[in-house]
Amino acid sequence: MNAKNSENIFREYDIRGVVGDGIDEERIFAIGAAYGEKAKALGAKTVSVGRDCRLSSEEFAAALTSGITGRGVNVTDIGLVSTPMLYFSVFNLTPHGGVIVTASHNPPEYNGLKLCMGKQAMFGNEIKSLARPPEGKSKLVRGKITKTDIAENYADFLCGGVKVESGIGFAYDCGNGAGGIAAPMVFEKLGLKADGLFTEPDGNFPNHHPDPSIEENLADLIKKVRSEKTLLGMAFDGDADRIGVVDENGTVVRGDMLALIFALDTARSKAGAKIIGDVKCSKLLFELSEKAGAKTIMWKTGHSVMKRKLAEEKADFGGEMSGHLFFGGERFGGYDDALYAGLRLLEIVSKTGSEVSELLADVPELFSTPEIRLDCPDDIKFTVVENAKSAIVEKFPEAKIIDIDGARVEFEDGWGLVRASNTQPALVLRFEAKSEKRLGEIREGLETIIAGAVKI
Repeated sequence: MNAKNSENIFREYDIRGVVGDGIDEERIFAIGAAYGEKAKALGAKTVSVGRDCRLSSEEFAAALTSGITGRGVNVTDIGLVSTPMLYFSVFNLTPHGGVIVTASHNPPEYNGLKLCMGKQAMFGNEIKSLARPPEGKSKLVRGKITKTDIAENYADFLCGGVKVESGIGFAYDCGNGAGGIAAPMVFEKLGLKADGLFTEPDGNFPNHHPDPSIEENLADLIKKVRSEKTLLGMAFDGDADRIGVVDENGTVVRGDMLALIFALDTARSKAGAKIIGDVKCSKLLFELSEKAGAKTIMWKTGHSVMKRKLAEEKADFGGEMSGHLFFGGERFGGYDDALYAGLRLLEIVSKTGSEVSELLADVPELFSTPEIRLDCPDDIKFTVVENAKSAIVEKFPEAKIIDIDGARVEFEDGWGLVRASNTQPALVLRFEAKSEKRLGEIREGLETIIAGAVKI
């Protein structure tokens, strides 16, 4: 196994790599032992372990469980689940923590881990510390393993937390990922006319890549919505913690506009609501939420850091451009659950009587790009961003620079963003402006600086 790749699997938000080239059962066992040792030191007695449908996930889950129990910590094995189902388990069964074997939306040859210590998702140095296995063998009695099926309880929990008009018709696409474990059950329990695509979990992902943030992966869903004339369509990523939505016309609703729908609903439901958006989100998310009476916070991109910020701020809602949506407050636990987000959208449609396009009808038109990714090696990408940031300050002294995560450069009539991806060897760019002409100008100016920064 490639030693360098073995170290590169420890990412900012999770652990992820190509099976057999950086990550294997032996590595997963060692990570499980390190996690178990840390959990034990914090007083944990029992943690949850789940797995997605990838071809290596069952073996990886067994290795992970062996590593954890070998440090004297009990494991509640919740079996084949989505990532939000793991969070549900952590919040309701094993508050000391939990781990799921998943590589989210990555191609089939990948696998990895998402981890919680207590009810908080691990990130940054907390994850990187697991690269060092504990010294020696644990002298404690090996932890016990208990198998538990949580699907029914999870479905009941979701159904009891929303008010959706029965008989609503819509389409949904699980992409052969973990969303298919619970989505059909939930929709049936609520009496909805849900037309499902690719609901059978299959780690080969035979129909399309399970990433709803890429429009080509929504082609089947768009076709279904248009041919069946359904109310809307929703799609889940591989581990069902991100959602993509198309409206009644089959038009894709970008992640930040979907977040805006929820932000405005939250602001209207609670005076002084607190809303968080990541640095990739449209300026409209912040401006219109504040106009509706909410307090807004712009924060770093990443599901783990967003969940932590939501908890620290006691915020009511958080949203990312990528489709991670976080519902806090009294109704939910502050974590990202694509199925729950879909139900909340159906709830808004039910109570307003509006179609999805109508929910955004009064939103001013801005011109924006999707998320743009430029290949950039892991070992230089952060340096490139820092070099670009210095050049941006010099060239655009009139601009406001928000540097909590890369550089978001805000002008009177638009903005541009450059940041280093925390999950890929790439730079992430996005641009937005009041006119197409200005959008092109901002993009050209920043891309020229970035190209120069790569050569420095």
